[in-house]
Amino acid sequence: MSQQETYRTAGFGQPVPRGIRPGIVVVDFTYGFTDTTYPTAADMKAEIAATRRLTDLARVRDIPVIYTTIAYHRGEVTMLPWLRKATGMAALIEGSRLVEIDAATGIQPDDPVITKKGASAFHGTALAGLLTGARVDTLVVAGATTSGCVRATVVDAVQSGFNVLVPADCCADRAQTPHESNLYDMHQKYADVTDADDIERWLVSL
Repeated sequence: MSQQETYRTAGFGQPVPRGIRPGIVVVDFTYGFTDTTYPTAADMKAEIAATRRLTDLARVRDIPVIYTTIAYHRGEVTMLPWLRKATGMAALIEGSRLVEIDAATGIQPDDPVITKKGASAFHGTALAGLLTGARVDTLVVAGATTSGCVRATVVDAVQSGFNVLVPADCCADRAQTPHESNLYDMHQKYADVTDADDIERWLVSL
């Protein structure tokens, strides 16, 4: 039995229903991840450009766009277990350029920015409340990294009651293998993995 058949037999990979009130969360397209002068970063220009197509359209259509960043107070760095495993992340200090949203994303002054301490944009933040307050029923998740904060956000989004769509060309990672494997797994279990063209057509159709 092929891998695809195994998943299908187990009942995975069903299509996600799309509602009528979308929202977009752009995960961690900050300079610490996008500016390759920093060791924690990778080249994400293409993925940022694809994401910006969607966010620019969303604002025109009054669809909420929310950004996230990881930022630590210096006093937290030695206390958090994640930073003992991923020591490079300790450079993401509050007030530094590394935690600023990359201007290439087209972020606007009125766009909310969620500051988080871990991988998921939902854990310990007000994100679920903001989305519920905006009556979002279907969440588009883009950003970085696919295998880390994007995946964690997608899993928590589903567990928070949202239908989830992931445009693959709007997600970036430091390596191709974890990028592809996590897209595959998300598509089988948590979200519809699609692309920016499909999301754009859907937003226009609403």
